[in-house]
Amino acid sequence: MTDAYFQGLLEGPEGSRVEFKSASGGFEFVNLAKYCVAFANEGGGTIVLGVTDERPRQVIGTGAFKEPGRTEAGLYERLGHRIPINEYHHEGKRVLIVRVPARLPGTAWHYNGSFLMRAGDAMVPMSDEQLRRIHSETGPDFSAEICPDARLADLDPQATELMRRLWERKTPGQGLAARPVDHLLADAELVVGGQLTYASLILLGTREALGRFLGQAEVIFEYRSSDAPGPAGDRREFRQGFLPVLDEVWQLVNLRNDLQHFQQGLFVWDVPTFDERAVREAVLNAVTHRDYRHGGSVFVRQYPRRIEIVSPGGFPPGINEQNILWEQNPRNRRIAEVLGKCGLVERAGQGFDLIYRACIQQSKPLPDFSRTSEHSVWITLHGEIQDPEFLRFMEEIGRERLSTFTTEDFLVVDLVHREQPIPAYLLPRAQYLFEQGVIERIGRGRGARYLLSRRFYRFLGKGGVYTRRRGLDRETNKALLLRHIAESRDQGVPFQELNQVLPGLPRSSIQSLLRELRAEGMIRLAGAKRGARWLPATEMGTMKQK
Repeated sequence: MTDAYFQGLLEGPEGSRVEFKSASGGFEFVNLAKYCVAFANEGGGTIVLGVTDERPRQVIGTGAFKEPGRTEAGLYERLGHRIPINEYHHEGKRVLIVRVPARLPGTAWHYNGSFLMRAGDAMVPMSDEQLRRIHSETGPDFSAEICPDARLADLDPQATELMRRLWERKTPGQGLAARPVDHLLADAELVVGGQLTYASLILLGTREALGRFLGQAEVIFEYRSSDAPGPAGDRREFRQGFLPVLDEVWQLVNLRNDLQHFQQGLFVWDVPTFDERAVREAVLNAVTHRDYRHGGSVFVRQYPRRIEIVSPGGFPPGINEQNILWEQNPRNRRIAEVLGKCGLVERAGQGFDLIYRACIQQSKPLPDFSRTSEHSVWITLHGEIQDPEFLRFMEEIGRERLSTFTTEDFLVVDLVHREQPIPAYLLPRAQYLFEQGVIERIGRGRGARYLLSRRFYRFLGKGGVYTRRRGLDRETNKALLLRHIAESRDQGVPFQELNQVLPGLPRSSIQSLLRELRAEGMIRLAGAKRGARWLPATEMGTMKQK
């Protein structure tokens, strides 16, 4: 948030993308949620609280939503989408700026089942025709289209029987084992009106059929012992139906899947460099969501300590690295549905939540998308364990308990372990983990800090580190305030400027730190009200602190 951006909002027109509300006394959460839904359905926009909507606009300030982080968390819990809320001060008056993202193509937001849009200042339900237009935006599913010249003989009988077995195992008791092949394929919607879909070739096709109709539907595996250029040490090309290929790719990866050996006291354990579930999910995702109109192949490149999986076509519309855990927009829905019937993927998701969970639980880096472009999704899974002590702590929590953790819980634990701030939408899960004794909280409100529980440090025999980390924050904050005041000794420092030094702390916490410094004889206050300035108590005190 910058002064120029805010000034641009004030001077710009109020239209479909910007809404001003005075909200001087407050604003109902339900109304805010409904406005967010309507804005998202109309392409996204900005809601400004604390500014009149009539020209010339006046900044009057708002008392709404004293803790914007909690409001963000509430919106995420109610709507299932992340909506950032920024607090901005203009000439001493508090303004809230709510930035609502646009809905994804083919999807619409709703509040309690009502798909809303704006009609003046009112929120009204969208018509059936409007919803139909939205749902038709993503275009046809290529994998569900008919391949006109393909015949049943173009499918591999062994791959078809594998699909039958997997489907029967996922949903037993439906007579799948005795169902004729043509009925089985029709029930899976791989055959429609007696004709084969592209999904049937991608999943079950023979090498010859794919060579004729869809040569790019192949997976290429390479093993390289280093980053040096040149031919791969091992290269396999799988131009055939994907269903039996998944196991073969994992077996090739597992041939060189070294165990990392750790010992702590009498406890010894081995952890594979590459987690089977994470690798399988990443390969499934690449095949399911790639663009089959693109001429490239899916690549699985294994190195001693990392795996790179490259999928042609870039992210599906509306999906990116930031929202991949929370939003879904399957590019090839028919393929995803069949893999779901076989128990290989969850139809509603993309499997990345399982990948992230595995990485965090095994103390490995999170998936790396840094080489992704509009032409390909490039995910790197690093296998090197970063912190064996954290890995041991996760073992101590227990597998049964971890099975109840949500993906958000794992993300919170990972952020706390890496001493990173917790975003607002994860704060409810931080509270849950705090209540469970997995993490501890220092302070309250916006100034709250988290660290792993005392049990973690005692378990590792590092109780002293726990004491230092828990007591470090307050003294560090005091030192930062004192240093800034000392550097501005000539003119003094207004309170608002000190708020910029520690933007993560609420006003009351900064005032408490200033009182302590004043009681210690390190600083003094000159003037009153808006003209008040904080100064070093004495030059000697400043030098002593330095």
